[in-house]
Amino acid sequence: MSEQADKSLYQKHIPIVTRSVKGKFRHFKTAVMVLAYSVYFLLPWMPWDRVSAASQAILFDLTSRRFFIFDLIVYPQDIFWLAMLLFIAAALLFFVTGLVGRAWCGYFCFQTIWSDLFIQIEHLIQGERPARLRLKKQAWNVEKIFKIGLSHALMILVSFWTAVTFVCYFSYAPMFVQAFFNGTASSGGYFAVLILTISTYIAAGIAREQICLFACPYARFQGVMYEADTLAVTYDAKRGEGLKGRTIPIQGLKTHDERTQAGHGDCIDCGFCVQVCPTGIDIRNGLQYQCISCGLCIDACDNIMDSVGYPRGLIRYDSETNLASDLPHPPKVMWKRFKVLGYAGAILLMTALLFYNIGTRTTTEVNVQQVRQPLYVMLSDGSFRNRYVIHIVNKTEADEIYAVDVEGISPRSLDMHFFKQVSIKAGKGLNMNATVNLSAEDASKIDEFNFLITRASTSEVIRVKTNFNSPREHD
Repeated sequence: MSEQADKSLYQKHIPIVTRSVKGKFRHFKTAVMVLAYSVYFLLPWMPWDRVSAASQAILFDLTSRRFFIFDLIVYPQDIFWLAMLLFIAAALLFFVTGLVGRAWCGYFCFQTIWSDLFIQIEHLIQGERPARLRLKKQAWNVEKIFKIGLSHALMILVSFWTAVTFVCYFSYAPMFVQAFFNGTASSGGYFAVLILTISTYIAAGIAREQICLFACPYARFQGVMYEADTLAVTYDAKRGEGLKGRTIPIQGLKTHDERTQAGHGDCIDCGFCVQVCPTGIDIRNGLQYQCISCGLCIDACDNIMDSVGYPRGLIRYDSETNLASDLPHPPKVMWKRFKVLGYAGAILLMTALLFYNIGTRTTTEVNVQQVRQPLYVMLSDGSFRNRYVIHIVNKTEADEIYAVDVEGISPRSLDMHFFKQVSIKAGKGLNMNATVNLSAEDASKIDEFNFLITRASTSEVIRVKTNFNSPREHD
């Protein structure tokens, strides 16, 4: 019973201290990181000429309920674009996973990119892995306080500027930054920066791999998208273990021929593949959900293979099918598969629909809603009246004048109380009340007509078909 009581409910967390490595996958990760940071941190400061909003290339203006993305203006009525984007993003994630496993996690995920930078900060201040391990074990002194304190101070600074930049996407960046440091920004801005700074620092500076292992749902369900032909970071156990298993290169087991004749594999059990792994796994134990497919273990193993004169590729991107083959071929992307082609088809279809919708969107949106309580009113002269609400949205960056008329009935039937022409500000919408009166004879013949909304600056005419209700429809 005492032995059972001594067991901890949770496994103790052992901090992962990674070794730096050079290679093509490390260079690719660095290139992606530099590109991602350049886009994220510089884009809010990119100027863009606008008439009705701040001159900023990317601006999510919640006050006016408009999103400005270069020359594209997104309105609340375009919410289905977001649904299409989310579908495309999900299908793209499934497509990439079906081809090359968790490549998103290894190279493009925000958690990976920020954690990678914070690890680089630790390496810069505290030194290489052996130095950092020694620093962790030594007693607290001036050196330890300075190095660890400076490392975390820089992480907090990066987290702070990450938060400020995020808020800049929702406000005019120069004005917000000036107001923020002057103490005149809104309380919501300070609260958002505080929360995002803390969350970024905890996620990338402290929790790190635990976010990937325990918080991210993708790690748990990505396995269903793997197939036997999916490329993943794998250890060639046949070559690495041989008949008698892996062993260090001692006397008589140093050259490749000596090891082959003795029945030992090419793995010299150096452990570098484990030391460079950001999630702390041993890839030699097989495919594991903790693996984020970053390829750093491949770089580490290739460097060791070069140093001992063995062929590269003991750890590599490869498929389960190829590894199990008696005569493996060089790894290649196997894209001619039903599931992968299905994802690709869905991406192409939804992307085409999205671009079509964006390309064919009009600069004016008109919606005509009939007042249905009551459906109609019979006047004293025997004529019938229907009421309508016309909603016009000006989706341009200039004030526009719109004229309202009707088609299919007499223009004199339309009564708008002398407001048949109205000016609407850029990016704004307006509701207009309209009344249509038809004689009993006309009402018996007409059950629908068109409202005509004409944009004065371009003479663009928008036709909206609507119904006219009278007792005839209910006889």
